Amino acid sequence: MSITVSNISKSYKNVKALQNISFEVKPGELFGLIGPDGAGKTTLFRVLTTLLVANEGSATVAGFDVVEEYKNIRNSVGYMPGKFSLYQDLTVEENLNFFATIFGTTIEENYDLIKDIYVQIEPFKDRRAGKLSGGMKQKLALCCALIHKPKVLFLDEPTTGVDPVSRKEFWEMLKRLQQKDITILVSTPYMDEAALCDRIALIQDGKILEIDTPKAIVKHYPKQIYNVRATNMYQLIYSLKKYEHNHSVYPFGEVVHYTDSRTDFNPKDLKLYLESNDLNNVEIEKTVATIEDTFMELAK
Repeated sequence: MSITVSNISKSYKNVKALQNISFEVKPGELFGLIGPDGAGKTTLFRVLTTLLVANEGSATVAGFDVVEEYKNIRNSVGYMPGKFSLYQDLTVEENLNFFATIFGTTIEENYDLIKDIYVQIEPFKDRRAGKLSGGMKQKLALCCALIHKPKVLFLDEPTTGVDPVSRKEFWEMLKRLQQKDITILVSTPYMDEAALCDRIALIQDGKILEIDTPKAIVKHYPKQIYNVRATNMYQLIYSLKKYEHNHSVYPFGEVVHYTDSRTDFNPKDLKLYLESNDLNNVEIEKTVATIEDTFMELAK
């Protein structure tokens, strides 16, 4: 396995950041750690990249123990933290040369690995990193993480604060990197990105809720979900939450995702109830579960 995590726990004074975390990542796999801010994603990344020591448990990365063989891991992995951490006063090319030198290599030696990404920022190679756009900073950081040809790539919320077009491009780049036998562990709070991973682990409050392929996780959703619409969204949510038979009520874009606690649910009953609460243009239709729906159900 490229990554093994066994019963890892980490606390900061009275705060339990990680609680008995265990999972494995296969060689060449794109594995996603999915959860909101504060779920424990960054703490786990720091343990696996040897920046923190866990209170309990063990882990290996690229076959090396994260405590006993931390120096080997640092030479074998690429790490892109959530916050842009390159030298903002150095140019694009100077940053890349700096990181290549640290790892005893050159841009030319591993250019084939970063070529698809670097060609997009090469026109700005003489621009200081601090003057780049969010998407360009992201591409530069990924190039710097790859320049020494790592066996495992850690990406901690790499698309946070980046525009939708750059997010899409970034995930296309990750898929291409997979074909070069690089194992990728990526964390994200965006549920739509979870579907792009081979397997995902849903994490909340330092605990793993479920691990499986995105399709399998969605397939396990236990109830039928309905899209509910009405003219007044605020009043709609309020009325649905007051409805005695509701199992779950979550805003989902322009609709509300609703599940009922009964096995013999009839949408007509719900429509009559909502109309009696002065809601107009009520529409109720079946829909399929998403990873976000599954996460909310497991986190209840």
